Parts: sequence; structure tokens; C-alpha cells
Amino acid sequence: MHALVERLYPLCRSITGDGVRATLDIVGEYIPLRVHEVPTGTQVLDWTVPQEWNIRDAYVADAAGDRVVDFRASSLHVLGYSLPVSRTMPLSELRAHLHTLPEQPSLVPYRTSYYKPDWGFCLAQETLDALPDGEYEVRIDSTLADGHLTYAEHVIPGQVPDEVIVSCHVCHPSLANDNLAGVAVATYLARALARTTPYYTYRFIFAPGTIGAITWLARNAERIDRVKHGLVLACAGDSGDLTYKRSRRGDAEIDRVLRHVLTASGRPHTVNEFTPYGYDERQYCSPGFDLGVGSLSRTPYAGYPEYHTSADDPDFVSPEAMADTLAVCREAFAVLDRNRTYTNLSPYGEPQLGRRGLYDALGGRSDTKQAQLAMLWVLSLSDGGHSLLDVAERSGLPFDAVAGAADALHGAGLIKA
Repeated sequence: MHALVERLYPLCRSITGDGVRATLDIVGEYIPLRVHEVPTGTQVLDWTVPQEWNIRDAYVADAAGDRVVDFRASSLHVLGYSLPVSRTMPLSELRAHLHTLPEQPSLVPYRTSYYKPDWGFCLAQETLDALPDGEYEVRIDSTLADGHLTYAEHVIPGQVPDEVIVSCHVCHPSLANDNLAGVAVATYLARALARTTPYYTYRFIFAPGTIGAITWLARNAERIDRVKHGLVLACAGDSGDLTYKRSRRGDAEIDRVLRHVLTASGRPHTVNEFTPYGYDERQYCSPGFDLGVGSLSRTPYAGYPEYHTSADDPDFVSPEAMADTLAVCREAFAVLDRNRTYTNLSPYGEPQLGRRGLYDALGGRSDTKQAQLAMLWVLSLSDGGHSLLDVAERSGLPFDAVAGAADALHGAGLIKA
């Protein structure tokens, strides 16, 4: 996953353009993708697909011709969606188009101007402070023209057509944690699920933030009722503890599953309530759709000093952190896939488990007592109104023990789904 982040890092991504396509081409080497191109001007809910932006080169050069700000050194150096410029101007005039972080003087900020025509450069405050007055050559070799918005999907068929969506944004340039760690974790999560036979159908969405998720929703509105659960992945590779942000519903099954998995694992973590600010969970959870979609990250949105700066580089994310995020996703989806509601077929008194060989089958196991207790809890709460997750939460037993007990009881004909 870390190697994938390093491959993707140099590319100049935005909400449209060849940088997104190049990113999806690389991800497509790892998992098969269906790529969608949506033309400029297409109405998508209350939005319109914008013109496509592409950039080839950009710089600010001093009187000696030396590039003091250079797009080739980092794609962060150009204001996203900058209009083309080719001029010479004094530093006093240029300053209005220069963006810095005075409180973090050695870092380059990430800035965009998607929906307001503008141009500009981003640079370290200490670089700006060192520039002498004088004339500077300013060039941005970009195009803003009718084209397409690009997004991609990867689908893993399940036993049922009901879907779990996993969404990550692919619109940021050289930012490793936000957004490439999420892209890498999603990619390897898809590879892991492809080696199984999942209960649900899993749909992975790689799309530009906000406008991409809105476009996907607009183009899938007629089948949105298939989406039963969802997870947005972002900021998935920093050293912070895991953070789960609930869906707008607050009690969706995915919310309960993530809370249970994180708590049962003993990992330090935080569960936050929903707010309509952050990543694309706010689009999937908008009241017209009201999908059960939460968001998993490590340090959350804007919560670390490196956020949206040049310090969010591949060294900022670690293989260990991404592996941990991936493991939690796999654990959560394993619970989601096995969570069922059962009815006890022998509800009058406790059925004789020994006669059916259920106790004998446990002989010699180190967790015999736990497994027996799990069977009794499943029988007690299999009334058609409690899921296996309910059983695990109420009993305090591990979900795997509860699900294993349910499998055994189902095999013995004592419960039915």
C-alpha cells in the first residue's frame, strides 16, 4: 500500500483532468475498474459538471531566469484550476496571487479555485520572504475547456444484490494521507474481498470529492435502494488513533458494527457523531438519500498540522498505520457479512444440546465455556427481533463466538434465518 501511495504521489490530481485518469490507470493495474466519463455541462442534482482542467507546466522565474516557484518540483505549487497566464509583473502585483502559511513558514499550502475563475501559486512563507523586489516572469500553461469528469467503480459480486459501498476521493494532488492512503487501503481491501465469497455485493467508488460523489448519486438514483451500508475512507495512513464518524442516522448497522469492532479489538479509537462537514459521507447521508454511510479515518479531517500542506508526503504515512486501517475494514465487513437475525425453532424451554451432539463437538476446546454460553445467548435472543450483533453486544461475547454458535445451531436445525 505504501508503494502505491509513492507511485501516485507525484501526479497532479484535481476534480477533473488527466491527473485523475492517470491515477485511475494505476489503480486499474491492481483491481479491474469501470471508468466513467461525464461530459461538461451535465446536470447532476443541484450541480453541473464543470469544465475540465489540465496543466502541463507552471513557474515564477526571477530576472536571471531561475524558477523560484516551480510546478515541476511539486504539484501543490499551483492554485488548483488556475487559468492560463503568461506575463511579466513586479512582485508587488504578484503578491495578490501568492498563497502561503505564515504560521507554518516552511510548508507549501494546498489551495484551489474550482468554481471561481482565478490563478495563483502556493509557496512557503520563507521562500516568499526571501524574494527581492523586481520583475518576475509568471507562466501557467493550463487549459480550462469543455471535457469530462472522470470516476471509476470496482464491483465484487456477492450472494445477494444488496450493496455495501466503499468510497474514497481522488481529487487531491500531492497529499499522501489525504487522499492517497484512503485510495491505497480501498484498493487492497477490494483485493482482499475478491478472494472471498461475500454475502453483500461490494461497490468501490473512486471519485473526485463532492462533485464526484454527487455525480455518482445522480447517475445511480434509481438503484440507490440497493445500498444497505457504506464507508468513506480518508486520512487512512497517519500515526493517529482510528476515528469513526457515524452516519447521519447515527444508529445505522455500519455505525454499530464499527463501534463494536473497534471496542472489541482494544484499539485506542474515537467514535464521533455525524456532522455535515468533512468528506463524501455528507453527500451519501444527505436527507434525500439518507444512506447508512459512515467515515473511517485515523486523525480526522483537518485535525493534524500537516493537513493540506506539503508535509503530507509519503514519509508522513506509514505501512503499519495503513495495515491497521485495512485490518479494521476487513474485521468490520466480516461482521457485517455474517450479521443475521434468527428465529428459535425450539423456543419453549432450553433445547437439549447434548442430544444433538453440540456439546460433544466442543470437547477439548480451550474456549468451551464461551462457546456454550454463546449458544445459550443465541437461543435466548433468536426471536426474530435481535441480530447476532445484538447478541454480541448484550452478552459481551466476541462476535466470532456468537456467529460460530449460530452456525452450529443452524446446522442442528434449532434456528432459522
